[in-house]
Amino acid sequence: MSSITRQGHVYLVGAGPGDPKLLTLRGKECLERADVVFYDYLANPVLLDYAKPDAERIYVGRRGTGQYQAQSDINRRLIERARQGQTVVRLKGGDPFVFGRGGEEAEALAAAGVAFDIVPGVTAAVAAPAYAGIPVTHRTMASTVTIVTGHEDPEKKDTALEWPKLASSHGTLVFLMGMKNLPSIVTNLTAEGRPAATPVALIRWGTRASQQTVVGTLADIVEKARAAKLEPPTVIVVGEVVRLREQLNWYERRPLFGKRVLMTRAKEQAGELAALLSAAGAEPVEGATIQIVPPADWTVVDRAIESIGTYDWIIFTSVNGVQRFLDRLRASGRDARSLAGRRLCCIGPRTQQELSRYGVTADVVPDEFQAEGVLVTLAGTDLSKARILIPRAEVAREILPDELRAKGAVVDVVPVYRTVVPGGAIEDWKRRLADGQIDAITFTSSSTVRNFVELVGGEASARLLVQSAAVACIGPITARTAQEAGLTVAIMPGDNTIPALVEAMCRYYGDQDRMAAAARS
Repeated sequence: MSSITRQGHVYLVGAGPGDPKLLTLRGKECLERADVVFYDYLANPVLLDYAKPDAERIYVGRRGTGQYQAQSDINRRLIERARQGQTVVRLKGGDPFVFGRGGEEAEALAAAGVAFDIVPGVTAAVAAPAYAGIPVTHRTMASTVTIVTGHEDPEKKDTALEWPKLASSHGTLVFLMGMKNLPSIVTNLTAEGRPAATPVALIRWGTRASQQTVVGTLADIVEKARAAKLEPPTVIVVGEVVRLREQLNWYERRPLFGKRVLMTRAKEQAGELAALLSAAGAEPVEGATIQIVPPADWTVVDRAIESIGTYDWIIFTSVNGVQRFLDRLRASGRDARSLAGRRLCCIGPRTQQELSRYGVTADVVPDEFQAEGVLVTLAGTDLSKARILIPRAEVAREILPDELRAKGAVVDVVPVYRTVVPGGAIEDWKRRLADGQIDAITFTSSSTVRNFVELVGGEASARLLVQSAAVACIGPITARTAQEAGLTVAIMPGDNTIPALVEAMCRYYGDQDRMAAAARS
């Protein structure tokens, strides 16, 4: 009886220049299907989150210094995995065919008879200058752009670069992997007649929040690079288009540009915060200190659902409460029609929005987005003998049910979820905090604060770790918990919402920048 061996496939995927949102849709699709991902130093590690949880992630980075994996070994491993029937992604910084050695890998795969696809990526040669406010072509300044390797194959006997032609070009020159050879590049260009006053820009880690740009001329750029201590990976741009940076520098003017912000909320809930931080120019760093899990026992929830028609009010105090309760309602064979006749209260607009996603409209949303706000809003309502259901976290403040009972209401509090300390690795973000690489840390609930303190080894350790980071809390309750742990809260919005939190961070750093500018003047 014959068996059919599954044929593997290799995808040479361009990871783009660094900003994870510049990955192509095709590249994302390939990562989602991969059994194994071989990734480079220049590929943003955040992209690995698109791969399946059980996919292997293998680092084969090449930094150009020290010991690194031979290209022939990488080729061999790609072929071996494909022959084992696996779907293989070779994730390469920028574009695989723009000085990425993708051509060599494709040749090896073709010679071995392994099927492969090429998935182009956004090259840093264009993207890094764009994020620095430099168009590589411009109708009145540069009709051509030449992409040049700044690091030729060391085994070649003679250079393939035609310096006289490069120097005499009236277009833009973009050198990749050329930072170590910057003095030689400058010498060759000026020796062949390129004016010493020609503008030059050096862009390190282009498109990332850590982007650093140094501008000068051929006459002084080497000294400026040395003073700025620039290291690879850096894109070198030579040409008149560099003059446009002063006018077109859009990315580095974002209010949170260059800030690294640690997000402590649950991973599955961090999307909105991460998107808003990125839009403001920051680098979001995942550091979940809580994990949302179902209650240990659904019995009391199911009992409440069975008697749903007996309640006068249902009060939702969080997005999680809405999601978990209504999902359980559906699992019982019911739907939103079961809520007909109940008055529904949501603690804030985000909770209200989540409820509307299930096709249900809230009757009451307080102006103050916390338990006290609900109580103020319901102060004029006769709640004596009213039956009230509150689906919420297993552990939460008791002020709302206690005060409602004091008004004569019959209150059933049912836990529809629990928050627990996640079991994932914390060493990366803990090390970055200790090294002063995190500018701000966000807490979106008291649980995130308490679990953070527990994860890092207690209040003393927590205070030590965050001493160089600004602590941002979503509201007064969370801020109070942070202060009780000995943390100094620097940022707190007027509204208890994620957008308001990010806006408050923008104002905080804007005020800091203005004070620094005033001190310099």
